[in-house]
Amino acid sequence: MKERVSRRGVLAGLGGLTLWPGLVAAGAPNASLHPVPRPADLKVKAGGGLDGLVARFGIRGDVVCAVADVQSGLHLEALDGGRGLPPASVAKALTALYALDVLGSAYRFQTRVIVTGSIQSGVLTGDLVLKGGGDPTLDTDDLAALVAKIKAAGIREVKGDFIVDDSALPYVRSIDKEQPDHVGYSPSVSGIGLNYNRVHFQWKRGSSGYSVQMDARTEKYRPDVQMARMKVAKRRAPVYTYEDRNGVDQWSVASAALGDGGSRWLPVRKPAAYAADVFSTLARVNGVKLPKAKLRSAQGGTMIASHSSKDLQTILRGMLKYSNNLTAEMVGMTATAKRGVPFRTLKQSGQAMSDWAAQKYGMQNTRLVDHSGLGDASRMAPKDLVDALVQVRQSNALRPILKPFLMRDSKGRINKAHPIKVDAKTGTLNFVSGLGGFMTAADGTELAFAIFVADQERRSRISREERERPEGARPWNRSAKKLQQKMIERWGSLYGS
Repeated sequence: MKERVSRRGVLAGLGGLTLWPGLVAAGAPNASLHPVPRPADLKVKAGGGLDGLVARFGIRGDVVCAVADVQSGLHLEALDGGRGLPPASVAKALTALYALDVLGSAYRFQTRVIVTGSIQSGVLTGDLVLKGGGDPTLDTDDLAALVAKIKAAGIREVKGDFIVDDSALPYVRSIDKEQPDHVGYSPSVSGIGLNYNRVHFQWKRGSSGYSVQMDARTEKYRPDVQMARMKVAKRRAPVYTYEDRNGVDQWSVASAALGDGGSRWLPVRKPAAYAADVFSTLARVNGVKLPKAKLRSAQGGTMIASHSSKDLQTILRGMLKYSNNLTAEMVGMTATAKRGVPFRTLKQSGQAMSDWAAQKYGMQNTRLVDHSGLGDASRMAPKDLVDALVQVRQSNALRPILKPFLMRDSKGRINKAHPIKVDAKTGTLNFVSGLGGFMTAADGTELAFAIFVADQERRSRISREERERPEGARPWNRSAKKLQQKMIERWGSLYGS
């Protein structure tokens, strides 16, 4: 009977495999290496190699991937692993590493209220400044707490200017300008953000037509806003139109699309004006009189109130779980600013992160145009990401904050009993699907992997108006995700037995 060769022996002796940079190959094994018996279903899962698996699956577009053993650093298998494709939200995993490296896991964003002059009989003779600190999680509740603090400081009226300063980060009108105006996942970015820079639009049909409400709601508060307004228009299409009119986000919506009632979040294009609007309303309700806000940078003064965010690691865990684009951009841009790299655009900050990744992890074939992965001009090579994942696993910096990726059965149902456990970042754009992270096989073997699938030709034909729900995108993306699971099962069978 042939002696069963251990998995480590196989990994050490596979001559066709390469070592990760900085790792040294183990010595030659004492015994000859023989194929190890595998489960009967392995032919179905792994027959014909990765090329065969992709060919049998029949998905249209490009497929690239790479996988490595975490403990040894051995690169086990790849399909065009050095070729970059759009990573979609998988880019957020790199953004998390970037922010942790530059800012540190304990970093907290701070939003401050600063005053000049003195307070006499409840009147502030100078200016009151709401100064943003790049906090992506700031919400209406937090502004209400700041208002309560300035009231407790004795301020009832401001005679100087009320200033909102969002200069901590450059202004970006839309994360991806190719997206439709109305999609909430591509809002504006600046040094102050509120409610993820989204405004809540609610409508209800009555006997005399539709009533609409635009507000900055949270569970505690629901202040109406004036800087974003909605008009119901008698038409079928387009569903939404947007116009910047006299400093106001002016929307219109087609009545034919509304039904009896409903709601959705719309993006904010003027983050500083949004924060000023809500802060002023909360101040008025609390008996604090403010003049009309001025939106500009401000220097000097004395801090009388502040709000600190949760620690960065907690924020990043939420970002990776919910894949929030604004969080990724504000966190990434803050890290670039902290490094002292000059930038004025999101693309320049994305390039700064790419340069950092090339220097720190050797990611030479990765070039990102943002920090969220929303821009499809970004490119990431699976070998690059796997290389970074292998290196950071030693410090346990990323896997604990990645979201579990739940494997499914043949009918698409979640299989909690599946022997392979995966923690990874997913990424989805129309005709683009990515998945990258860590998997633990049934025997405890841990692998780092990255898979990118893209039909770029088909995506290029989508008009801007169709970007929210283009025909054929959902079934294509479902097929891509099924292929990704098949690859994970293949690797679990090959390298985890």
